[in-house]
Amino acid sequence: MIDVGDGENARDGLLTLVITVVELLLEALEREAVRRMESDTLSPTEIERLGQQLATIEAELEQLKRDEAITDDVEELRGDLDGLVEQAIQRLEDEPSTVERPGYSVFGGDASEQ
Repeated sequence: MIDVGDGENARDGLLTLVITVVELLLEALEREAVRRMESDTLSPTEIERLGQQLATIEAELEQLKRDEAITDDVEELRGDLDGLVEQAIQRLEDEPSTVERPGYSVFGGDASEQ
């Protein structure tokens, strides 16, 4: 659970959460951009424009974190989220991969009848 506090702390907590989520989305966009560049689906002009846009967004996020003095808070939350993701991946790797069918069909009737 993420505790955003109350009053000014709530504002900072919420801003920290939003900036962290936007940074995660930006990283996903960067990975997708690299994938598309490597698959030759972008023209040189598109690559240049995309690179400039991503760099501008990243610079704006960094400036916002400095202006609001939440750089350390964002890094801490990112670390917490990274830890949660690693734990979830480890659990998935440790658990046997059995898939249980529901006791009903989404199309109606009992799944055992199909």
